[in-house]
Amino acid sequence: MTQGQIEITDIHWLMDILQNIDVGLVVLDRDYRIHLWNGFMESHSGISPQKAKDQILFSLFDEIPEAWFRQKAEPVFQLRTRTFTIWEQRPFLFRFYNSRPITGQSELMFQNTTIIPLESLDRTVNHICLIVYDVTDTAISRGEVSKANESLSAVTSKDSLTGLLNRDSWLPTLDHAIAEHRNHQQSSALLVVDLDHFRDVNRVLGHVRSDEILKRIATALSTLAQENCTARIGGELFALLLKNTESEQAIATAERLRRGIAGLTKSAGTDISASVGVAMSHDALTDAQDWLNCADKALYHAKESGKNKTTLYQYKTQE
Repeated sequence: MTQGQIEITDIHWLMDILQNIDVGLVVLDRDYRIHLWNGFMESHSGISPQKAKDQILFSLFDEIPEAWFRQKAEPVFQLRTRTFTIWEQRPFLFRFYNSRPITGQSELMFQNTTIIPLESLDRTVNHICLIVYDVTDTAISRGEVSKANESLSAVTSKDSLTGLLNRDSWLPTLDHAIAEHRNHQQSSALLVVDLDHFRDVNRVLGHVRSDEILKRIATALSTLAQENCTARIGGELFALLLKNTESEQAIATAERLRRGIAGLTKSAGTDISASVGVAMSHDALTDAQDWLNCADKALYHAKESGKNKTTLYQYKTQE
């Protein structure tokens, strides 16, 4: 074997190692365009090296704050010194889901990241390398679950499929509306919407088409309420807060929404009805969960009385 053949073999082995090593490797130039994207990054992002190449990092991953990252990376280019990020300060750089069953307590992957300079033959630094380590096991084993979840709350406040707030992030909005009712007698309506027989539809259409239906319904909900007043609180369960709304208007909106959902789903090639429970703000409410329970009881009544209906919760009158 000649020297040239040995060098080619060595390069092949090196590339094979880079692609299969159990850490993420990303090479960026001064414009933050991607030049290397290894197998770890492809596996966790779903983006192939061919698609990633020459793409600007911030265009592919808008969860990375550009100004913050540039502040971290520029000294690496200029001073030829490495820097790093740790999960205790920033839970992750790339929003990757945790795929390890043993650490199922966390939805997302916790990461440590090292940024190192890459010198050219003329000793200038025109490229940097990001080394991304999965430290989810460490984060969990240290008993830092609650602290880590607090750190993640800002980036996990929304449902990943629909973009609506999730249940825990949305409940404080209800508490605020209850306070507004008590202090200023501002009437608000809570609507809880459940898709009837959606699991059967899911089996017929498959997850991809069913998810598209859920996203279309979420978009329709968002047009009916103020920002941060809509949420996905379960698989096919949605909630909507209508501020400055009386019961008659709330019922009318619920009925319009129910008919709209039927129209949306028919265009998708199937029939899906929706049941809606409505509960108005009231002096008897203690907190957000109490209000949600009232709307849920109204929803249950709509389901039990034949589905595809809207029911208004009736508060007990004071004797």
